[in-house]
Amino acid sequence: MTTRYEVRLAGRVGSTRDATSARQAASDYVRSLGCRADEIIAVAADAVAWRGAVYRAAPMSTATSSSP
Repeated sequence: MTTRYEVRLAGRVGSTRDATSARQAASDYVRSLGCRADEIIAVAADAVAWRGAVYRAAPMSTATSSSP
């Protein structure tokens, strides 16, 4: 089953992705930016790093409800 995730970098939404996990959503997003799979570093269950930047993903309902 997939869930719609919001992928963020430094608090800004970069994209929304349908994925089976938050880490997969973040990974799919950085891959779409041109990142190779061997450059992605898993840093948490909901985050990956690429070239020093940390991309986090959260389910849309959680991300939307926690916005100011």
